[in-house]
Amino acid sequence: ELKLSPLPKRAKRTYLAMDKDKEVIGYVIPVFRANHDVVRGLMEAQEEDVTEEGINYVAMRNLFVREAREALDVKVEKKTRTKYVRESAERLEVNRTWAEFRKKMNPDNLTHRPEFIVKPRGQTVWEGKTVKLHCTVAGWPKPKIAWYKNNVLIDAKAHPEKYTVESNYNMHSLEIKNCDFFDTAQYHISALNVKGESSCVATIVVKSRGKGNFNSCVCVCVCVFGYMCVHLAMPDAEVEVEGVPVAPLDVRCHDANKDYVVVTWKQPAVEGSSAILGYYIDRCEVGTHHWAQCNDNPVKYARFPVTGLVEGRSYIFRVRAVNSAGVSRPSRVSEPVVAMDPSDRARLRAGPSAPWTGMIKFTEEEPTVGVVPGEPSDVMVTEATKSYVVLAWKPPVQRGHEGVMYYIEKCMSGTDTWQRVNTAMPVKSPRFALFDLAEGKSYSFRVRCCNSAGVGEPSVSTGEITVADKLDLPSAPGNPVATRNTDTSVVVSWGASKGVTQLVGYYIDCSVVGTDVWMPCNNKPVKQTRFVCHGLTTGVNYVFRIKAVNAAGYSQSSPNSDAVVVKAAISVPGKPTGVTLLEAVKDYMVLGWTEPANNGGADIRGYFVDYRTVKGNIVGKWHEMNLKALTTTTFKAENLKENVFYEFQVRAVNMAGVSKGSVPSAPLECKEWTITVPGAPVGLHVLEVRDTSVVVLWEPPLFDGRSPVNGYYLDIKEASAGEEGWKAVHEKTNKMKYMKVTGLKAGTSYVFRVRAQNIAGVGKPSATLGPILAQTRPGTKDIYVDVDDDGVISMVFECSEMKEGSEFVWSKNYQAITDTSRLTITHERGKSRAIFNSPSLDDLGTFSCVVTNTDGISSSYTLTEEGLKRLLDISHDHKFPVIPFKNEMAMELLEKGRVRFWTQVEKCTSACQVDYVFNDVIITQGKKYTMNFDKSTGIIEMFMDSLEVTDEGTFTFNLVDGKAKGTTSLVLIGDEFRELQKKSEFARAEWVRKQGPHFVEYLDFTVTPQCDVLLKCKISKKDAGIYEVFLSDDRGKDKSTFNLTDAGKLFRVIGDEIQVTSTEHGIILYSMVTHYNEDLRVGWLHKDAKIAASERVKSGVTGEQLWLKINEPTEKDKGKYTMDIFDGKDGVKRVFDLTGKAWEQAFEEFQRLKYVNKLIRLDPYRARVVGGLPDVVAIQEGKSLNLTGNVWGDPAPEVSWTKNEKALVSDEHLMLKFEHGKFASITITAVTTSDSGKYALLVKNKYGAEAGEFTVSVYNPEDEEKEEKKD
Repeated sequence: ELKLSPLPKRAKRTYLAMDKDKEVIGYVIPVFRANHDVVRGLMEAQEEDVTEEGINYVAMRNLFVREAREALDVKVEKKTRTKYVRESAERLEVNRTWAEFRKKMNPDNLTHRPEFIVKPRGQTVWEGKTVKLHCTVAGWPKPKIAWYKNNVLIDAKAHPEKYTVESNYNMHSLEIKNCDFFDTAQYHISALNVKGESSCVATIVVKSRGKGNFNSCVCVCVCVFGYMCVHLAMPDAEVEVEGVPVAPLDVRCHDANKDYVVVTWKQPAVEGSSAILGYYIDRCEVGTHHWAQCNDNPVKYARFPVTGLVEGRSYIFRVRAVNSAGVSRPSRVSEPVVAMDPSDRARLRAGPSAPWTGMIKFTEEEPTVGVVPGEPSDVMVTEATKSYVVLAWKPPVQRGHEGVMYYIEKCMSGTDTWQRVNTAMPVKSPRFALFDLAEGKSYSFRVRCCNSAGVGEPSVSTGEITVADKLDLPSAPGNPVATRNTDTSVVVSWGASKGVTQLVGYYIDCSVVGTDVWMPCNNKPVKQTRFVCHGLTTGVNYVFRIKAVNAAGYSQSSPNSDAVVVKAAISVPGKPTGVTLLEAVKDYMVLGWTEPANNGGADIRGYFVDYRTVKGNIVGKWHEMNLKALTTTTFKAENLKENVFYEFQVRAVNMAGVSKGSVPSAPLECKEWTITVPGAPVGLHVLEVRDTSVVVLWEPPLFDGRSPVNGYYLDIKEASAGEEGWKAVHEKTNKMKYMKVTGLKAGTSYVFRVRAQNIAGVGKPSATLGPILAQTRPGTKDIYVDVDDDGVISMVFECSEMKEGSEFVWSKNYQAITDTSRLTITHERGKSRAIFNSPSLDDLGTFSCVVTNTDGISSSYTLTEEGLKRLLDISHDHKFPVIPFKNEMAMELLEKGRVRFWTQVEKCTSACQVDYVFNDVIITQGKKYTMNFDKSTGIIEMFMDSLEVTDEGTFTFNLVDGKAKGTTSLVLIGDEFRELQKKSEFARAEWVRKQGPHFVEYLDFTVTPQCDVLLKCKISKKDAGIYEVFLSDDRGKDKSTFNLTDAGKLFRVIGDEIQVTSTEHGIILYSMVTHYNEDLRVGWLHKDAKIAASERVKSGVTGEQLWLKINEPTEKDKGKYTMDIFDGKDGVKRVFDLTGKAWEQAFEEFQRLKYVNKLIRLDPYRARVVGGLPDVVAIQEGKSLNLTGNVWGDPAPEVSWTKNEKALVSDEHLMLKFEHGKFASITITAVTTSDSGKYALLVKNKYGAEAGEFTVSVYNPEDEEKEEKKD
């Protein structure tokens, strides 16, 4: 009898069979303790994309349950190892013999598992339509068929109004009637026989007829240029809150273990009104409806480890995206996943072993229960982000039967202290996610195993790991290229993102040209760099952009593609028409024809001509005349036989192929023409089709007749009129080979023909051209002229319908431009620019631009002599811009005799600089000069405390603002300067006098009715003192003395009532006082509350006027205003009620003045003098005077000069000029004293007029010297 070693004392549950004496007698097969539902749940929890379904699934489930039931009957039998080995060998031999016997008894090899000969194909249908899925299945024995919708069996008998299932021989079908949105699903067909099971899947997509509804599903399968593109877009959730993202996609579970699973998803195509900030992950235990959020803070990566699962339970997961607008609706739930050991899951997938034999099998093994587990191995960091770190390891070799759990420990870099992370609860899975780590810090990790026997030794450390994002955002994809496909789709291809890792795919967005609204083209990312965008609107221009996405997030968008019109791809052209004879000689004929109306979406590359002979009613076979395609619509058919009749047909060719032959021409006889008039013009075509005009072009006839062609006649008629409707467009012959026809009716179709003329007469008309619809294409643009900041003149033509191979072709007078020295042509995206190298009269004419490979997109611009002059003036202004002045330099005398020179510019930038010049010498700020330049208002000021003899001369402000320059001057010489100097000295002396006791009014007298003479004067309060009055005449003199030192009470403030006035800035309240000095305190109150000074409400004193200014008044400024004046002893109050009629009148006047001032400032086209003229000019007799004034106006103003208000006329002595529409000059040669006077430059246009006045003073030095001697 074989005995095994006794059990250890700390033994737990065991599966050893023992007798009554506690002796081990063998192993016991444990009963499989599980009910039907648990087994089915385990079978459904699979990670693979392909799920088991149908009859095969049912058979496997029943087999697994049967094995569980058979395990209930347990038999125990004692065997030795030797006997067990011998019986196993005998059993193998019996099985081998039995297999050979069955093979001999079953020679039929025709049986085989089901196979799909024709698989069902996915389809897209509109709502309300019926769709049918077909397939053909082979198999023997005949397989049984079952249909499923999203893994749910379809019971056609229970729903006959919805489904019809048919099976005829090996062909099977499923018909779905009256489709709606909920019929969008994956449909599976399962075929099962005794040899096995096969299944196929097809997707049905039901589209809503509402335009632009991305929430409707889109499934397409299109073949383009030999490539098959299949795409399925299914919305996961509908956006309820505006601006939130769309729900994430494709939630999956990976690396599931006992208490751990990794959840991944794909970012949505639409981020909402702002970028996605992160994602929330929710979990729900299968069988319940309670969702729990797994993370407190949004995670940025599209990957998250979920821990804390309960072993043996099944879970489903969903994800929500969040941005600044809110949280999206949840995604579709993931497939269920069971928290269990991967090895157990693998055994379940493998299915049951051989049927139960009723025998107990056991072998002797070493006891391992109660042994402390060993060290885990291969501890590594599988994921590291700034939010978490994931560790993975292999279980120890020595772990016992009871299983092991794990403790994770961490150590911060630079320390030797190991800290246990999961002290409260060891983990069961060899995976663990660590959160709450410090970003940017480095850590080391290790793992310990534990079981009931204790905790094992730690594993080898992982080494230092830095907590940071290891995965970078993908780089922007390459430039997308959009090409036409169908009437509702476009093929977009792009360059792959460079250096990207873990690429999830690409999202494609589209936008209608002219808008900034971007719409997604795919709801799930695609990994290919080519995609077919469906559901677009036919005839609309779109641009496309691409974004790459990986687990870290979205890349930057690629550059926008070129615009592409949604229309069908190119095809072969239509048939040419109108094959006619243009000239005939003995052995050749010249043919002409009209190009096909439909070019197939691509330019016509050439033509092929076929011919055949005709004898009576018998025609020969067609033969080719040219092996190389012709590039013109005429052909010289040579090597023909004289007096033989021929028929001709023409075929057009483009990049897609050769068209069908045209209608054969009438039989044409090859014999020499003897006519004298020219033949018919050829090559008629039109350009620049508009609502009321069209340009018709043609080529001269190939046969001129007896003399050269000297002109053409163009005829026109409405397409609906008969032959009598033809009329000539012009009376005189046109020598050009083109003509612009005007006066057409919009929406009417016309046909044209041309006749050539020579000395002998007018030839026969050409083949008719048309019908041509007089209608301007939507989006048509005309050529416009542009003058840049450097004064370069160019013509620009834009086209938003550029196609592959389209080019801009410029011509002058509708002929190819051969002289490239006159123009430089450049091309950008959808824009062509023709730059004039040196504009002159040689460039006059009509310039046109045609876009090839389009439906005749073209435009023209006629450059006239007047237009050229206007462009040259604008160019000069751009090259040499002038800073406009609101006011020329002026001078005013201030208090204390100070002099202020000032001017104001209309506009300037912050970079504007000013040079202050006196007599051609730059002066700077110092004791004598004070300068100020307020760039916000444009006011330039210079102050001088006094005028000295050396200050006589010219003062100038020179301005430089980028390229713009401006100059304004003021001349102070001669009598004008001396007079100003005297006024300045007097003002300063007056100011000094008033600093002490002084007369406010000088002594005067009045005579009373009683013949009393009263002497009176006016003084101020601060002038208190002793005053004396002296009287004297021939009879004697007298003196009167008056002491005012003790009579201060005579002085008091007497204020007028408050008055109101309005300006363009606001409302002013003011009052005049009789006496004012700086000791007075003035306060203003509004509604009995003190008014605080601000930028809008200000108070102050000007002379003896006390004022309160209210800028930009509103309704809040209505009410009672009080002015309080206090001199230290007594006070005066004045009250004004600014309400009712007083408010209405003041406010209306303010608005009127503001509007008038605005009109004046906003009239940029008014004629005005902007600078260049001084106020006074002093010149020596005999010298020449030349002055130039800068004028402005649009249209250019009329200019005239006056002297002493009398008009001047240009002559030899006085020459007047006006150049470039902006420079008016006056030149006086050898001036005399008679030329002195007041001059004015008058400018006028339809928007207004203005005068620039100045004074000319002519002096003789000799006369001045004589006067000085007399003095």
